[in-house]
Amino acid sequence: MPDSRPDAPDARQLAQTLDFCLRVGEVLLSSGAGAADVTATMRAVAQSLGVRNPQVDVTFTSLAMSVQTLPDDPPVLQIRSVNQREIDYEDLTRVDHLVRDVVAGRVELTDARARIARIVSSGHARHRWAATVGWGVMCAGIGLQLGGTAAVIAVAFVAAVAIDRSQHAMTKRRVPFFYQQIAGGAIATVLAAVGTRVAEPVVHLDASLVVSANIIMLLAGIGFMGAIQDALSGFYVTGVARLLEAILATAGIIAGVTGGLSLAATVGFELPALEPARTDLVGVSVAAVGAGVGAAAFAFASYAPLRTLVPIGLLAAVALVVTEVVAQQDFGRPWSTGAAAFAVGLVSYTVSGRLRVPPLVVVVPAIVPLLPGLSIYRGLSLLSAEDNPAVGAGLFALVTAISVAIALAAGVILGEYVAQPVKREARRVENRLAGPRLVGVTRTKVRDGWRRRRTSDRPASGD
Repeated sequence: MPDSRPDAPDARQLAQTLDFCLRVGEVLLSSGAGAADVTATMRAVAQSLGVRNPQVDVTFTSLAMSVQTLPDDPPVLQIRSVNQREIDYEDLTRVDHLVRDVVAGRVELTDARARIARIVSSGHARHRWAATVGWGVMCAGIGLQLGGTAAVIAVAFVAAVAIDRSQHAMTKRRVPFFYQQIAGGAIATVLAAVGTRVAEPVVHLDASLVVSANIIMLLAGIGFMGAIQDALSGFYVTGVARLLEAILATAGIIAGVTGGLSLAATVGFELPALEPARTDLVGVSVAAVGAGVGAAAFAFASYAPLRTLVPIGLLAAVALVVTEVVAQQDFGRPWSTGAAAFAVGLVSYTVSGRLRVPPLVVVVPAIVPLLPGLSIYRGLSLLSAEDNPAVGAGLFALVTAISVAIALAAGVILGEYVAQPVKREARRVENRLAGPRLVGVTRTKVRDGWRRRRTSDRPASGD
């Protein structure tokens, strides 16, 4: 007997809605978004499509969504596995725009499902080799940031290209990420040692700077920020899983670099310990340029929209200057990088709204130049020494690297927390002081009525 209740939902439409929400959540989670943001986005999409009180469960490798339309009805449950993919800010941005269109009522469910299918199945506007060149330019910029010469920049570029191509080939063969990190660290160290010996008769090449630049490249793909955000927002299972992945990936880098150092020492290509670079005004200005180039190149290699590259580069350069200024006031490296990350998180909320991209697309590239590649290399090189003071200094350098990574993630998240209510209050003051609006959208129609919405609202996917 057919159900005569007026509020009974269509089973087929309900299943399609849950499937669409799960596909949205998969793209967000695999791109590094926090579990809290994924949950909130999926609920907002489901409610805008007429599904009331959906239950969302997010873990590191799967998404589950259930709905019980009436107390006497059995719940409808769908589960979707999350496959880890390479960083892809182009798909993330396109899905974010789709989410905003769905929530605003501009796209129906059928069209939305067709659009997300095209997003996840279509290729990129840039060739894969363009991303490889982007990784090379990123390491070249980091080499400049660290005070390297033209030879250091050139070898860092070549090593980055070799690392990216090798990791891309290993990904196609489904080699675990841990082993890819080992291979990347070993390639960077061996190429730096060989480059030093080849360039020795002509020019001095500081191989330690090459290795440090490539370590930052390998660290850039690790989701420290997502892990810390999940832990702070109460998603402890997902946070622990992400943190374990980050620890294993970092351990892979350490293993690869350590193996490379041992191999280089065996054949007589021993690499020196890293000495601190200059921090005068000229050095900071050049380092800021290198940081900006490195951050913009990382965004390019991650398929971020071209309109974001210049703002990301400028934001990264400012963050590096903030780091050096705070560090010169006798604050430790974790506090200085944390202050810079807080400034990035605070500013990126507004910048991302202007650029119409999720804040994640702006935040992650902007803090990449601040990753602790120097501390990791210095710690590893000191640990290889035989005297006890050097070993103690190496352990201290590695602990500093861990502290810097945590400070970066925590600072960015705190900046986002502060930026949201500040912008909300500023908007209320503006609405009270402004007269009748002659240009711009003041209201957006949604399925449940009308609500105020500014065109510069934050993207729905969040951080």
